[in-house]
Amino acid sequence: MTDNKDLLAITHIGEDPKKYMNAVTPPIFMNSLHVFDTVDEYFAVDIFKDEYYYGRASNPTVTILEKKLAALEHGSRAVVFSAGMAACAAAILAVCKAGSHVICIRESYGPVQHLLDEFLCRKYNIEVTYVEGKSLKDFEEAIRPETDMIILESPTTLVFSVIDLEGVAQLAKKHGIKTYIDNTYCSPIFQKPLDMGIDIVMHTMTKYIGGHSDLIGGVLISKDEEFMRNIMVQRDWFGGVIGPMEAWLAIRGLRTLDVRMQRHHETAMEVAKYLEKQPKIRCVHYTGLPSHPQYELARKQQKGESGLLSVEVEGDLKDVATFVDSLKLFGKGASWGGFESLAIAYTYNWSDEDLATHGWNRNIVRLHCGLEGTQNLIDDLKQALDKIN
Repeated sequence: MTDNKDLLAITHIGEDPKKYMNAVTPPIFMNSLHVFDTVDEYFAVDIFKDEYYYGRASNPTVTILEKKLAALEHGSRAVVFSAGMAACAAAILAVCKAGSHVICIRESYGPVQHLLDEFLCRKYNIEVTYVEGKSLKDFEEAIRPETDMIILESPTTLVFSVIDLEGVAQLAKKHGIKTYIDNTYCSPIFQKPLDMGIDIVMHTMTKYIGGHSDLIGGVLISKDEEFMRNIMVQRDWFGGVIGPMEAWLAIRGLRTLDVRMQRHHETAMEVAKYLEKQPKIRCVHYTGLPSHPQYELARKQQKGESGLLSVEVEGDLKDVATFVDSLKLFGKGASWGGFESLAIAYTYNWSDEDLATHGWNRNIVRLHCGLEGTQNLIDDLKQALDKIN
C-alpha cells in the first residue's frame, strides 16, 4: 500500500497553479536566464530559496521536480542532473578526495566501475575495493582508515542480490563513512534507503521515474541539507544540469509512477512464477520469489518489486541466442524501466575472467516486464522457449 504522502508528492507537492494562470500542469520554463529591475535585486538572488537568475544554476520547472523527489525519498533536498552517471560522479567527487578509498558492490552498474577504475583511480589515486556485499563482514573487512565512501545497489540488477542497508549504514556511521545507493530498481515507491540510515540516494530518472523511455536524467537526494546545497553549487560548476523539457517529462512520469510500479510488480511476479516452472529455465533471479536466497531481507526492506528479473537458460549459447532472438514483444535492449518489455543476453559475450570474478555463466538473460499485459508476455516467452531444441 502506497503511503498517502507519496501520492501527494506525485500529484501536488512543489506546484503552485496560481503562479502560472491556474494551469493544472506546470509550464516548461525554457528560458536560459532571468532579468531584474535593479543591480541590488540581481545580487540578492538566493538559489537555495527557489530564486532564479541563470539556467545552469536553477530553473523553475526543475525546482518543481526536485521538490517532488525530495518528498518521495524523505530527503531535505533533491538535485537533478542531465544523467544518472552525472549524478553518480557528482556524489563521488563531493565525498572523496585524492587518496580516498571506496568500497563498491561488485555487481554495481558497469559505467560506475569504469568511472572509478579508469578515471578516478588513475587521476586522483582513489583506491577501490569491490565486495560481494551479501554479508556485513564483507564491508567490515574492507574498511580502511582512508575509506570515505561505500557505493551500494540493492537489489542489484542482474542476479538481484540484496544488501542489508540498515546494517551497512550503522557500520559506516561508526567509521565516519558516507553511504550511497542506486535506488533505481525499487523506485521511491518500494524502498526508502534514507529512512534506513543511508546518506545519499541516486536514481536514474531515465528508467521508472521517467517511465516512457523518452528522457535521460539522474537525481541525488539526502537528508543532509548542507551536503545537498554543496551538490547544487557543484552541479553549477560542472554544468551537469538537466534541461527544463526533460524535467517536465520527469514530472509527467511521476504522475503515474505509483500505478506503473504496481503493474510492473504484478506482471513480473506472474512471469517469474511461470518461468520458474519451465524445464528449459535453469534458474530465475527475482526478489519476489520465495526461492530467492535473500527473500526475507527483501521483504524487510522493500514494499515491492519492479519489472526487472533475470533467468538462466538451460542449454548452450546457441539456445540462449535462439530464446532471445525468438521473443517478439520483448525488444532487444540494454535499458529498462520504461513502458516496454526488453530482453538482453547480458553475459553472452563476457570473458572467462569476468565470469569467474562474479561466479556467473554466459546463459543469463535479463528481462524487463513492461506494460503490454501479463498473459501477452507469458505467451511470448512460451513460444520463444518452444524454439529451443
